[in-house]
Amino acid sequence: MRISNRTSRRGFIRQMLLANETVVPAAGERTLVCIFLRGAADTLNMVVPYGDDQYYKSRPTLAIPAPSQNKDNDATSISLDDFYAFHPKLRPLVPAFNEGRLGIVQAVGTDNPTGSHFESQDQMEHGEAYGRIIGGGWLGRYLRTKAAAETTPLSAIAIGSTIPESLRGAPTASAMESIDEVQIKTPLGDTAAVSSVLSAMYGAEIGVLSQPGKTTLDLLKRVETLRGTEYKPEGGAVYLDDGFAQGLKEVARLVKAKVGLEIACLDLGNWDTHFFQGGASGLQADLISQLASGLAAFDADLVEHRNRVTTLVMTEFGRRIYENGSLGTDHGRGFAMLAMGQGIKGGKVHGKWPGLVEEEVAGSDTLGITGPSGLKVLFDYRSVLSEVLTGILGHRDLNQVFPNFHPEPVGLVS
Repeated sequence: MRISNRTSRRGFIRQMLLANETVVPAAGERTLVCIFLRGAADTLNMVVPYGDDQYYKSRPTLAIPAPSQNKDNDATSISLDDFYAFHPKLRPLVPAFNEGRLGIVQAVGTDNPTGSHFESQDQMEHGEAYGRIIGGGWLGRYLRTKAAAETTPLSAIAIGSTIPESLRGAPTASAMESIDEVQIKTPLGDTAAVSSVLSAMYGAEIGVLSQPGKTTLDLLKRVETLRGTEYKPEGGAVYLDDGFAQGLKEVARLVKAKVGLEIACLDLGNWDTHFFQGGASGLQADLISQLASGLAAFDADLVEHRNRVTTLVMTEFGRRIYENGSLGTDHGRGFAMLAMGQGIKGGKVHGKWPGLVEEEVAGSDTLGITGPSGLKVLFDYRSVLSEVLTGILGHRDLNQVFPNFHPEPVGLVS
């Protein structure tokens, strides 16, 4: 298995062999998938406040047209209610929204005043307040609260080449491109023969590694079963041939393999649209299409497993309310967070609309601009994460994950 450059192969094998004997059956009853839109996505053009005239005044060339009577019109937004609409490229997610599996929280953000991508991403992944340093990532701290019997070597994975900061400090976390990497490497490639020998060894030996070794081999066999046959998505799902969609397909395979997957992290980047952002079509629209098609395929593929999987989509901050002189948008403040799953109160946009009066924030962003900084933040991002941890994953002591933070109710989880 190819793992991240910060996790040794020997360390991964040790985690596998020393795993508690009951981990595979007990772990992975719930899986949280965290998707980070790196670069600061302009969610005002994704979840369009078409009911506010100021939106169109602030964005004379970039605003997404209000919903049309023609429901198939790809140039206009798609009505969600009498105030909000989806960007036309989010059309694949309309069924999940209408069926109550997809919910949105408006005006989410941090207290970070800098406008720095790096600082804001780092703060969110660590689960911190601005200027306060907490060891490890918020998901890593959550996983450390789990008993040994509730984790496996594949409890936490990142699709990609590196482990994100949110998983730092986790008892076990691995980075991979594909489930095909999870195997015992041999010079001749005869993994079945090695598994057979190891099975016989663990069947004969009595000791600390005997039962855990059997459990590890069972985990590998589950993965081998998927790898040995062509993967066929369920529910009519069609994954496009891009890195994001293929990453979600790998997560779906791991969920179905029942290897104890509890946390999966994926990135979708290039959202920093200062120049030529586009509206219903263009640079950002292409990214939105990629996001929507991947999520829709993932949702369809997990049709028999939706009660086990919850997906969060977040970004480090939103964009400014008004468009700039380069037909783009600059660094802003609040953004809309998306959540999908059967435990989510979907079919609505949660939170009050703060209006399109930019929030004054002390400090300056990386472009050296001071003053107005975008949509007002009404929900600290940790309030949303806290509600998912407690309501979906059943965590009971938030102070272990977000020390000294007192979340406010969001209403996202049913």
